[in-house]
Amino acid sequence: MNAPQPHSSQQRSRARSLPAGDGRDSFFDNAKYLAIALVAMGHVWEPLRDGNRPMGVLYMVVYAFHMPAFIVISGYFSRSFAFKPHQIKRLVSGVVVPYLFFELAYSMFRKWLHEPGAPISLLDPWYLTWFLAALFVWRLTTPIWRSLRHPLVLALAIAMLATVSPRIGNDLDMQRALQFLPYFVLGLCLKPEHFKLVRTWRTRLLAVPVFALALVVGWWAKGNMTTAWFYHRDAAEELGGDWWIGPLMTLGMFGCSVLLTACFFAWVPGRRLWFTSLGAGTISGYLLHGFLIKSGIWFGWFDHGWAQGPLGALLCTVLAVTVVTLLCTKPVRTLLKPVLEPNLDRFFREDQAALNARKTSAPAEGQGAGERSKVPAGV
Repeated sequence: MNAPQPHSSQQRSRARSLPAGDGRDSFFDNAKYLAIALVAMGHVWEPLRDGNRPMGVLYMVVYAFHMPAFIVISGYFSRSFAFKPHQIKRLVSGVVVPYLFFELAYSMFRKWLHEPGAPISLLDPWYLTWFLAALFVWRLTTPIWRSLRHPLVLALAIAMLATVSPRIGNDLDMQRALQFLPYFVLGLCLKPEHFKLVRTWRTRLLAVPVFALALVVGWWAKGNMTTAWFYHRDAAEELGGDWWIGPLMTLGMFGCSVLLTACFFAWVPGRRLWFTSLGAGTISGYLLHGFLIKSGIWFGWFDHGWAQGPLGALLCTVLAVTVVTLLCTKPVRTLLKPVLEPNLDRFFREDQAALNARKTSAPAEGQGAGERSKVPAGV
């Protein structure tokens, strides 16, 4: 028997916001796609912002929240990580293997195309691969954060200490992993109702003056601070400041980034749209678009006069979003599946819990296939 159809506008809106049949939530897929589109925009703006103050301001505002938003979502979906066998296998196949492949690919790409003497090191992430290295570290520590009473306070303290420690080193880009850690821990602490709080019309309206104020502050900051603070990859002394500036900047930027991230989430639609399905492929778009961005910088594509004007910058932005959108599509994901989602069953022992679950989910005698119990997959 067919389920009754929703009649009121509120019921229709709620129906569009429900997870898809594959269990995915449209809101988070939309947020992931929009965040990766902002990442691509920020990367293409980087070579265009010199001498262009409005572009530089937009660059700073976007960099204040686009990676924090992505990391908060990553933390939110890591809440159930508890070193279970299937989770370890998924961590290796979905994070470690892609990191090793793309770190080697980017290193060879850099060595072949730009710096013949550049070293190849799997322990020193270059360009975009730092996120996978950091995600590996963050996820491994998830059970620790989940067991603490005040995990966010401790994570902020660690990030503040990292900014006064210039000798942390480049192994696994640990400086970035530590400075971005509070955003991941924040995601671990969030619950579904927290996202519902920002998804109201009142919050969406309040986000307008907040972003307007961010642009004003960005206009002031463009000539008074270095954008390197937004990369979270250096200690305060490495950026030319006194040691005590680092902890203060950590707290200040965390507050600003969380506020802008909340405003960003407020504007993310919760219903299925044409780009919702692309949210499942953001990692391919993230890892692949860097090859084009770096090629453009090394070959001087952004140095031409046409690219420096308003129309040229707009065209570059549209091209960047178009390219990263195409790289998130299903054909690209399918092509990269052996790298991004390799089947490593032969390297791992059989998970006894999963085996038992399959046995219990088998149809009992006399049951039809449609009556088979379903066992939810782990995150």
